[in-house]
Amino acid sequence: MTEQLHSLRIAAAPISWGVCEVPGWGHVLEPNTVLAEMAGLGITATEFGPPGYLPEDRVELRKALSAFAIAPIGGFLALALHRAPSAALAAARTAAALFAAAGAEIVVLAAATGHDGYDTRTPLTDHEWRTLVDTAASVGDIAAEHGLRVALHPHVGTHVETAAEVDRFLADSDLDLCLDTGHLLIGGTDPVELARRHADRIGHIHLKDVRAALAAEVRSGGIEYSEAVRRGIYVPLGAGDVDIAALVREVHAGGYRGWYVIEQDTALAPGDSAEVPTANARESLRHLAEIDAGLASARI
Repeated sequence: MTEQLHSLRIAAAPISWGVCEVPGWGHVLEPNTVLAEMAGLGITATEFGPPGYLPEDRVELRKALSAFAIAPIGGFLALALHRAPSAALAAARTAAALFAAAGAEIVVLAAATGHDGYDTRTPLTDHEWRTLVDTAASVGDIAAEHGLRVALHPHVGTHVETAAEVDRFLADSDLDLCLDTGHLLIGGTDPVELARRHADRIGHIHLKDVRAALAAEVRSGGIEYSEAVRRGIYVPLGAGDVDIAALVREVHAGGYRGWYVIEQDTALAPGDSAEVPTANARESLRHLAEIDAGLASARI
């Protein structure tokens, strides 16, 4: 499927097959199963998934990915940036060394609360916010030492979630953003409008489509994020309430030529197979192929 895409660099992530760092999130498929499903769809690049999911030995990691002709582009790293900076930076050094050794290019950083999961968080003091911003900058420096980029990922249940927090981070930090269409919408930010206002700050993109009604319930505190995932807040691209086509056109016009990572946060029940997540990813790829064709025709 991806060989039909000429303008967009498409990658995947294990979370689309239910592989998440949150304890007790759901059934976890074996890495070879997930990588085989990606390869079967024609996907040739992926993020790593949670720490420890793929081999942490650099030789074994390269072997695991090359067996499916899949290249690593980087991965998600959730750190409690607002407290104990030394611990966060030690974890960042370990991750950056592994990412670089595997041939990746980006660290997708999230400002974790320090709690398990993404259902609760405590407001930060101004001092804690300043510590968060400073620690994120230091993570950026560590990544640069390894030839990597960092993009801060606004994410539900972290300390950069709401529209106000996204704007505050953009004002206080020099780091680029990972524009995650789903998490931004759930947090109250219009991803298309954000891309229009801050084209120069988009360092990485996670493409999600969501049901706006469920997103509003999460935003209002009516249901927890994990419950919303289980109730199907994420749908294949083009089937929800995010204008994915407008978003891609906007960032492409703004000069973005990085990765578009297909991500639909999924939680599998015991005994679930890869069949449904793979079918959803296939639908997302078809939608992106249509968008890509539109970009190509616009150049003619």
